[in-house]
Amino acid sequence: MPSAQKGLLEQLINSPLAGKAGVPQGEPLRRYKPGEPLLDAPVVTGCAPGSRFTEQIKDLLGGDYQYVGPEAHTKRGAIVFDATGITRPEDLHELFDFLQPQMRKLAPCARVVVLGTTPELVEDRDEHICQRALEGFTRSLGKELRRGATSQLVYIAPEAELAAAESTLRFLLSGKSAYVDGQVIRVNATATGTADWQKPLAGKIAAVTGAARGIGATIAEVLARDGAKVICVDIPQAGEGLTQTANRVKGTALPLDVTAPDAADQLRQHAEERHGGPIDIIVHNAGVTRDKLLANMNEGQWKMVQNINLVAPVRITEGLLANGGLADGGRVVGVSSMAGIAGNRGQTNYATTKAGVVGLVDTFSEELASRGITVNAVAPGFIETAMTAAMPFGPREVGRRLNSLSQAGQTIDVAETISYLAGNASGAVTGNTVRVCGQNLLGA
Repeated sequence: MPSAQKGLLEQLINSPLAGKAGVPQGEPLRRYKPGEPLLDAPVVTGCAPGSRFTEQIKDLLGGDYQYVGPEAHTKRGAIVFDATGITRPEDLHELFDFLQPQMRKLAPCARVVVLGTTPELVEDRDEHICQRALEGFTRSLGKELRRGATSQLVYIAPEAELAAAESTLRFLLSGKSAYVDGQVIRVNATATGTADWQKPLAGKIAAVTGAARGIGATIAEVLARDGAKVICVDIPQAGEGLTQTANRVKGTALPLDVTAPDAADQLRQHAEERHGGPIDIIVHNAGVTRDKLLANMNEGQWKMVQNINLVAPVRITEGLLANGGLADGGRVVGVSSMAGIAGNRGQTNYATTKAGVVGLVDTFSEELASRGITVNAVAPGFIETAMTAAMPFGPREVGRRLNSLSQAGQTIDVAETISYLAGNASGAVTGNTVRVCGQNLLGA
């Protein structure tokens, strides 16, 4: 299809006329901008009887938010409901009783956050059942909300203080989580550091692979904005883009093939020589696709994807742990994909690696907890990049709308989530894979 015709079709399908004809049109999402209020409207808080954090939410978040009572007629920028007191199936009506009257009072791009107790850490049968039920409620609510509003569930370990979840609440109750919807985040009881919420990564050394363009370049920009000194890593062939990214973020460029046997040693050496090392944050973003039906795929297409997308993150992480290149209290963040969760036709090689990144999170997070190192991942859905812009018109437009927010995400949405997971105050957040997909309607 000629580009002019494609442009006209794109304008038409995104027009008010198409919306009236039933084509989903997403609400313009309110994303974070430094200096702007975190939310456009006040927060309403509530709790089930006997909940653990009844009196703490407002005190924790301080003066960065305005609050109104549940009976107020004004629009709500967010609702935070503490459901940790729901311990019997008969008490699940507390969700309905508090939240149902609030639904028609939500402002555009509002946030609904439910707090629960991590069910697998609960010994009482009834309480475990009730807390697990919260997941079905919040995911379904996310699919009902309109105009850019989102719904999330934060599980907090039984022995944890609410302060352990502060970075998570601040992320979810802001434009930084614009394209995160229907997610479940687990917060453990590990002690967590304090943070300058304007520069949450101040003084940290971060390395981002695949930083020459696209999502990787934006990750580097956001980490630098939040105070980190960034090592921008990409293959030597991407040297021009890599230098541009490094200059833009006032960081350093490291041309490196992440599949090289000495990649971890080169990272450690660069961090020490250029930044005084070791690395505090490693973001495994480098990745490739070689899409083919398995019947038509050759060995080279399989191996390239495996080696770059999965083998390299595993071996680099192991290498940095062995050579001292990753600091105690460090952060490891992998980039998975919705393909690794729901699967994709023609992507057996790619989806294998992205599911493997989730496995990396599962295993390393447990192993490294004693050193204060957190390991998490993000799983992007349909994100606007040069690669998705080159897709055929029909699949691209369907892909953009196949989520609860009826639109594609931006590279900034992935980067904001990674910066939250990398923050000093997120020390109690580990073992999570956060899907940045607008609550993808398949495998969400």
